[in-house]
This record gives sequence, C-alpha cells and structure tokens, in this order.
Amino acid sequence: MTTMNQPPNKNMTELADRVRSLSEEMQPEPTGAASDLSSLPGIKAVLFDIYGTLFVSGSGDIGVQRKTQSGEALTDSLAAAGFEEVEPGAGPRGVQLLLGGIEQAHIKLREQGLDVPEVEIRVIWREVLSALREEGLVGGQLRAGMIDRLAIDYECRVNPTWPMPGLRELLQRLQDMSCRLGVVSNAQFYTPLLFVAHLGMTLEDLGFEPALCVYSCDMWQAKPALRLFEKALEVLEQQHEIMPPQVLYVGNDMLNDMWPAATLGCRTALFAGDRRSLRMREDDERCRDLRTDVVLTDLGQLIEVLGA
Repeated sequence: MTTMNQPPNKNMTELADRVRSLSEEMQPEPTGAASDLSSLPGIKAVLFDIYGTLFVSGSGDIGVQRKTQSGEALTDSLAAAGFEEVEPGAGPRGVQLLLGGIEQAHIKLREQGLDVPEVEIRVIWREVLSALREEGLVGGQLRAGMIDRLAIDYECRVNPTWPMPGLRELLQRLQDMSCRLGVVSNAQFYTPLLFVAHLGMTLEDLGFEPALCVYSCDMWQAKPALRLFEKALEVLEQQHEIMPPQVLYVGNDMLNDMWPAATLGCRTALFAGDRRSLRMREDDERCRDLRTDVVLTDLGQLIEVLGA
C-alpha cells in the first residue's frame, strides 16, 4: 500500500486526475467574523488542518455525509469505478452499509481504548462491496484499484473540494520564510491527492515535511485526540529543537483544532474564512473560555501575523 507521505506513483497520479475531473471551482462563504491579526513573533513551524482550512470543503469537513443525494452519488460512483450490474438499490443500501460499518468499527476501537476512533476507509468499502455482491446488488469482478477509485469518486461527489484563495501563494511565502510546515488532519488515503489535483504539486513539493504530516487514518484516531498533535510536536522537538510555543496551528474548528493545539502549548490561529466549515463549538465546555491567539478571515493574513 502506498503510504500517505510518498509522492504519488502512476496510479496515484491517475487518482489525482480523477479528483480534478470531479471538481468545480468553489469560493468560501463569508462568516461575518472579525479578524484579529495580533503579531506572533518567534514562530518557527506552522501546522495546518486541511479540510475547511487549506481547502474549501463542500460539506465542511471530511466524513460529514450529506444525507440528500448520497445514495445517488454512490450509484454513480459504483458505475464510474467499473463495477457491473449495479442495481438501482445499490446506492442507498451501500450508504447504509457504509455508515453502519464505520459505526461498528468505531465501537471496536473504543473498546480498545481509543476515545476518538478513526477508520481506514478502504477497509470499510471492501466490507460494503462484499455485502452488496452477496445481496445481488452489484456484479462483476473486483479488480485492482477499484476500491480506491470508488472511495475517491464517492468522496468527491458528497464532499467536493477546492483550494482556498491564495493557498499556493501562501505556501510559497512560508517556504521563503524557512518555516517548518506540516499538517495534522482528519484524513484518508486520498487527502494528499488534493494538493496534486488542485495545485499540481505534492505536499513535499510545497514544502511540507513528511514526518510532520499526521493523518487520522494512520493513527486510528481522529481529532481532537491529543496524540495526533503530540506526534508532530515530538518530531519538531527531537529533530529541529522547536518547542510548542514556537509552533502555530491553523484550523477552522475550535474543538478539533484549537483546543488540542492550545492544550499542548502551541499558538493558535482560527481560520474563520468560510461559513461551511467554521465550527465555534460554544456548547462544548472545553471551548467556552478558549481564546485563540489570532483569527484569520483570509489565509493570506497569516503572513502579516508572522511579521513577514
């Protein structure tokens, strides 16, 4: 299996092309929030969330299923991925199996002590397809790469993505500033493909260090689990002698992003630039008195905050 941090091989390039072909331009929707661009001197590393922060996310975040049209989306995805004899009921039944499979996997992982569990979505899709074939709703042979294509097709249909305005320019500026760059994100195997599909460059090409790219599907835990952030912070300290107060985390969710980063001593930047993804979490006691260091309404404001 190709790991999340490897440059895409030929198959991955084809999958990135598929993401691109299923994507249409989206613009962020104003939130009405006011920016707070206090200066943050001494920052040596910037870690990012991905969905809703670096990319406009149609549903606001990965894993958030839009109930309407999801059955139709799966029916179309099955056909596009090369499955044969796709019956009309395959889509709705497949979505039911998908959500049920994720729920059952979460239960098992919680029993193992993971309080915010995450799945590797291809494992679930394989179970879904096995059940659909047994029920006579899908026919044909399961060939190499079909599960990857199905997972990507379905995700692109229910959660389309597009780069936030100014993303490429921001990343170039941060590279010029010699900032260490990483991501800590709820993600699946296809998430790094967004950079190839939309920007034509891998994460490494854009200046991100593989050891600083932490994804929920690799950890079997999702944010706001502290362990995802701890992994990146350990690398920064051990390999670069960068401590948490010298690290800025940028994300759109007060609970999933700002709370764990602040808890571990990082500086925090709330991205409040898209109504779809901004999550204030005011009903969660962990967030009621939580204040971020800065509030961004445009990603480009990050350069001003860092004093460049």
